[in-house]
Amino acid sequence: MLKVENLRVKVEDKEILKGITLTVDNGELHVVMGPNGSGKSTLALTIAGHPKYRVVEGRIIFEGEDITNMSPEERVKKGIFLSFQHPVEVEGVKVIQFLQRVLKNLKGLDEIAAYELIFNAVKELGLDESILTRFLNVGFSGGERKKLEMLQAYLVKPKLLILDEPDSGVDVDSLKMIAGVINKLHEEGTSILLITHYGRILEHLKPNKVHVIKDGKIVASGGIELVKMIEEKGFAAVEAV
Repeated sequence: MLKVENLRVKVEDKEILKGITLTVDNGELHVVMGPNGSGKSTLALTIAGHPKYRVVEGRIIFEGEDITNMSPEERVKKGIFLSFQHPVEVEGVKVIQFLQRVLKNLKGLDEIAAYELIFNAVKELGLDESILTRFLNVGFSGGERKKLEMLQAYLVKPKLLILDEPDSGVDVDSLKMIAGVINKLHEEGTSILLITHYGRILEHLKPNKVHVIKDGKIVASGGIELVKMIEEKGFAAVEAV
């Protein structure tokens, strides 16, 4: 599904990723952990095609095709969805309008069909319907923003879902809902790359592999035992793996 080959990335003149190699197969759930500033979000945003992040070496292969130089819009159409760590606020655009436009552009649904799908998804996920009449992320709590991101992912049902710290700034109930959506999509065959520096969301998930990034490099890959080590001893303990 996804191959990241010797990826080196700069932001302006500073190199952030220093040779990342990573493979995510169809239907797999991979977790990327690391301390703040290690390059986790840079990896997520680079795969999604954010223009701020310049690939100076290496390739990103998606379903056998080199997408390294593709625009974010082209990547979305191919089935890559990024859930942002800090979703932006958009005054004057209601959530329902935004979601209808997303479904029109990506799924070809008209307003009525999209409206029905959105409301069914809101009920299925146990969300408050009032969220749909509010302006996009305006005045939303951290948990509400993350729930809306997960609603978008659930509606789009991407081939590859990249989650940039979906567990940051959320309460226990929101965390369970977010993990529930991740599990639903995973069970339906979506490949998932989950970025985090906490282990608590992994109490609800069963990752195929865990990777640890430090200073722009993957320093360890393994199973859930890596998470347990980090929870007990911190990221410094991973050096010996």
